[in-house]
Amino acid sequence: MTEKIDTYKLSNGMTILGVPMTQVQSVAFDFLLPSGAAVVPDGCCGAPAIIEDWIFRGAGGKTSRELTGLLDGLGLHRNSNIESKHITLSAAMEAENLDKAIELYADVILKPSLDGEQFEFSKQLAVSELAGLDDDPRHKTSILLREHFYPAPLGRSPEGNKEELEKLSAEKCRQIIADNFNIGQTIFAVAGKYDFGKLCRQLEKLFGSEKSKTEKTITPKKQTLAYHHHAHDGSQVHIGIMTPTVPAQSSDYYNARIAVAVLSGGMSSRLFTEVREKRGLCYAVGAKYSSLKEMAGISCYSGTTPDKAQETYDLIIAEMKKLGKGISEDEMRRAKIGLESGLIMQSESTMARAMAAATDFYMLGKVRSLAEIKQQIEKTTVKSVLEFLNKNPFEKFCTTTIGPVEIKPVQNEI
Repeated sequence: MTEKIDTYKLSNGMTILGVPMTQVQSVAFDFLLPSGAAVVPDGCCGAPAIIEDWIFRGAGGKTSRELTGLLDGLGLHRNSNIESKHITLSAAMEAENLDKAIELYADVILKPSLDGEQFEFSKQLAVSELAGLDDDPRHKTSILLREHFYPAPLGRSPEGNKEELEKLSAEKCRQIIADNFNIGQTIFAVAGKYDFGKLCRQLEKLFGSEKSKTEKTITPKKQTLAYHHHAHDGSQVHIGIMTPTVPAQSSDYYNARIAVAVLSGGMSSRLFTEVREKRGLCYAVGAKYSSLKEMAGISCYSGTTPDKAQETYDLIIAEMKKLGKGISEDEMRRAKIGLESGLIMQSESTMARAMAAATDFYMLGKVRSLAEIKQQIEKTTVKSVLEFLNKNPFEKFCTTTIGPVEIKPVQNEI
């Protein structure tokens, strides 16, 4: 059965997407607000981290406690996230509560109280969460790696910069909201049980009168892929490696995803087998595909001990480079099964499906059906993946380490 994708544009240009899932009694939605980490002005790194909490501290004439009580009373499972270009506001609930939830989120987006006293609470929370990264070196390695790999401001940390966070004022953040909450460029996606016609009428009434603003253009600065070490007294070394690859819009996207799955698609994958199991060099190792709209990379992470850090790094690089020399049919089969299993799990989650629809539309200008994705995965072959790797060899690397010792990077990295 072909998956239906509902689409509609409000009078001001706001995009409405829907993925009906008739087998469920729940619904989930995502707002992609164009006010992410890369969009805010220089010197304001971390402002979105404050804003995504601050706008929920009272809205539409309701106090912070009243708003929270109403949201909780609907049984919402809420989430928010900061991306390079967007603040994402997500919620999942029983289908019968969709109308009321959207009304409350319209207040949060269009009529936040933006109280100065509440700002200080949101700011302190953002500062505390940034400080908490010191207790999560794996996550911190990932953030620093993205900062070093993606050209500024695309790689700007969503958690922020301590110095810039502490200088931010309520007045400055109010201005950022006014400048960047561009409703005409906002994407709304819903998945689950809903009435699309009724939903569009409600969204038009709530958001349609908001004037669209000129879309902001970002000019990335030049970035050199290099090695960056961040000294940290501890018993472990955290290694992050990233190499450029094709973005999500590329015809080779699925070949890239299969290549990553061969590298790191489970306990039988190459990195896990060669680096962890055969040699016992590390306690954790893995790779993943990471894409912005402008560019993409394949990132690897490993956590190890200082005496094994160099050997761990060297072997990961060697395995990445060796991938283009040959892939077995068995590896290909396991990689495809792994990716298709992820599709099945996504098809059963309204929140995952709503997020995928919104992300697809932003990246590709359309929403891919699950059947289309599965078909594209199945079309890949050992030959097509090797041809992709031959055209896009893993030759240039950006590396970040956190720990008590440095490593010696490969020569062609710098």
